[in-house]
Amino acid sequence: MQLHNCGATWRESVPVKEIFQGKTLWDGEVEVFDLTGHTKAKRAFGWSHPESADGAGERFVAVLEIPPVDSPQTAVKMAIYSDIKKGKISPSNSR
Repeated sequence: MQLHNCGATWRESVPVKEIFQGKTLWDGEVEVFDLTGHTKAKRAFGWSHPESADGAGERFVAVLEIPPVDSPQTAVKMAIYSDIKKGKISPSNSR
């Protein structure tokens, strides 16, 4: 992974669906990578989604497996939480 200056080997694709208050915030595939040469993480999770509500553009997300992130599901949850906290999305938006 160039972003984290380490080696990465694709391991698997995992379907993840994140629902909050009855609304789907994420429904898609998360790619799992085994890392080599990273000082803190042995795994990373990555996916992409449209940049805007109208489907324009594409945003790529990479999350390291560092507690509390311990699975593709928690990686998605933490990314959504981070975006909500930064005001990039509201809990009522879906991806």
